[in-house]
Amino acid sequence: MSVVTRQELGEFSSIVCIKSLIVGVEETLGAKATEMALIAAGRSRGKKLGEDLELIGSSETLSDIAQKMAQALGKNGTRLCKIDKIVQEGDIIKVYTSETVCSAGEPQGSPRKCTFTLGAVWGALEYILKKRLDGKHTESVLRGGKYDVFEFTVKWAINV
Repeated sequence: MSVVTRQELGEFSSIVCIKSLIVGVEETLGAKATEMALIAAGRSRGKKLGEDLELIGSSETLSDIAQKMAQALGKNGTRLCKIDKIVQEGDIIKVYTSETVCSAGEPQGSPRKCTFTLGAVWGALEYILKKRLDGKHTESVLRGGKYDVFEFTVKWAINV
């Protein structure tokens, strides 16, 4: 359970402020370094989410995991994104998201990637599945996709 640290303003900040932070870091560090840093920060957040959901090594289905992650990250949670579904296709786990904070306010055709959001989902799945994953953002609502899709492949099992 998270603790409200601000008496009047509560836990949430605006997308405008978050996007300004991202752009400012990109201008300072460059796009690639910012991407790496935001994915790492997201993975750290995702691991904490997995801990909070108490799903480590869960035997629940990906559909059940998606539902719990959707609750925590969606409208009734932190509002980072909507998790629409998680499916496995062969060796690839696909997470279908929408209304991501990363894509919010971006014009169609923007090259913006979902870095922090990808990282958060990535970290949570690694923690829950107890497997090291490789992840990438493969489909974007900014470039004609219906979802922001994150694809993960298993690298190896880990001890969390």
